[in-house]
Amino acid sequence: MSALTDLYQQLILDHNKSPRNRRKLEPADGRAEGYNPLCGDRVTVYLSLDGDVVRDIAFEGSGCAISTAAASMMTQRLKGKSVSEAKSLFEKFRRLLTDEHGVGDGGPELGKLEAFGGVRRFPARVKCATLVWHTLNAALENREDIVSTE
Repeated sequence: MSALTDLYQQLILDHNKSPRNRRKLEPADGRAEGYNPLCGDRVTVYLSLDGDVVRDIAFEGSGCAISTAAASMMTQRLKGKSVSEAKSLFEKFRRLLTDEHGVGDGGPELGKLEAFGGVRRFPARVKCATLVWHTLNAALENREDIVSTE
C-alpha cells in the first residue's frame, strides 16, 4: 500500500509543480472566485460551455500544494463533461474526502482524483482540496459572491 500512497503523493506534487489549465480563459461563460481564509488559498475558475458541456475550463490563483493540484486535476477531469456530470463528480469527490469510515470511494468516475483520498485524514486540508470545486459550482450558477470555505 505504501507504493500506492507514494504514487498518489507524486501525482499531487506533479500537479502542484506544473499545474495544467492554469490561465485566464477569455471569453468565459462562467467565472467565480474562491477564498480559503484558513490557509490563504485564492482561486478563480473560468468556464466555457458548449450548451450543457464544459468545452474548456481554467483557473488562476495561488495556494498550497493541495489546492493547486486539486484545481489542476479538476480542470483536466471536467473537460468534455456535462454540467450534471461535473456536479456529480464534485459530490463523489466531496464524499471521498469527508466519509469518516473511508468508504467514500468515488469509483472509476473520479479517476486520478482518487489521489486525494488521503486528505480525509487531515480535516483542515479538506477545505484546500474542495475550494476549487465549490468555486466551480458558483461559476456554473453565475454567482458573483466570493466563495469561502468558512
